[in-house]
Amino acid sequence: MEENLIKTCLHDRHVALGALMSPFGGFDMPIQYSTIIDEHNAVRNNVGVFDVSHMGEVRITGKDAYKYVSHIFCNDVTGAPDGQIFYGMMCYENGGVVDDLLVYKVNEEEYFLVINASNIDKDFAWIQKNAEGYDVKCENQSEYYGEVAVQGPEAEATLIKLLGLPLDEIPFYNFKTFAIDGEDVIISRTGYTGEDGFEVYGSHDFTRKMWDMLMEAGVTPCGLGCRDTLRFEVGLPLYGHELTADITPIEASLSMFARLEKPEFIGKEALVKQKEEGVTRRIVGVELEGKAVPRQGYPVEVNGEVIGEVTTGYNSISTGKSVAMAMVKKEYAKLGTPVEIRIRKKTFPGIVVK
Repeated sequence: MEENLIKTCLHDRHVALGALMSPFGGFDMPIQYSTIIDEHNAVRNNVGVFDVSHMGEVRITGKDAYKYVSHIFCNDVTGAPDGQIFYGMMCYENGGVVDDLLVYKVNEEEYFLVINASNIDKDFAWIQKNAEGYDVKCENQSEYYGEVAVQGPEAEATLIKLLGLPLDEIPFYNFKTFAIDGEDVIISRTGYTGEDGFEVYGSHDFTRKMWDMLMEAGVTPCGLGCRDTLRFEVGLPLYGHELTADITPIEASLSMFARLEKPEFIGKEALVKQKEEGVTRRIVGVELEGKAVPRQGYPVEVNGEVIGEVTTGYNSISTGKSVAMAMVKKEYAKLGTPVEIRIRKKTFPGIVVK
């Protein structure tokens, strides 16, 4: 299994820095360089950089690009200015999620989709299959692009200093394409950490140069370990945990990203029905008393009855509290509901929180 892992264009950099490497989504990825806590705090308080070259990129171009993206994407890109970015999901007919993704609007006839590493082949096959009958070209550009995420309160100042570009003019969830060293580099004000920051997409050569510049500037290299603790603290979902082929955006408490008033998109009927009839289960936050750490798959109970399970759990680095996201039966999803999480043989009391 190990020898089939894909290496990103920065793999040798991670190894040279002594990173702890581990498989993630079919890639050999750095989990941590120093400690997850140090890296997490660097992003919360200063600036850190992540290798996110494992993410997938798909470009949709053609006369029907807007119509087609509207057909496969549950958020609404209608009337958006060029340069705006949308978060949302592609859904199956039954409302379950193919993947959650970012859609970058270049213009009405060109969109750039950023998808999850572990889903690249499945997503692209699905995108191509559903493009039949639309005047569009779908290109999987995942092998061309490298990507770094520079995140934290000092991200803007750091990148402006290194690149000399007017990045302060890019609003949140917007992007610009810059010509750097003879190639087009996409820089977006996005991230997966809850902090201000940018994601930079370019060729493998450019990505290596960018990484080396950041290292020279003293930016903390960060692994996927703290990327997960950071996204989890701000309640961002992770595909395979809070979203799956069996979990709809409405069950995941993400219905604000599924625009049911849109004329049509794959999965709309199922989601409208679910919204009207109500869901039987929902993703909620749970805060535990004490320091016990809830993990994915641990049962959530009320009076000895299993009412759900943990999708992600941590001892939150920024708050010191033991917290989890969990899928529970709807009647227990109200804020303030007391629940228990079973960790091995013991149960620990907790409460449903935002």
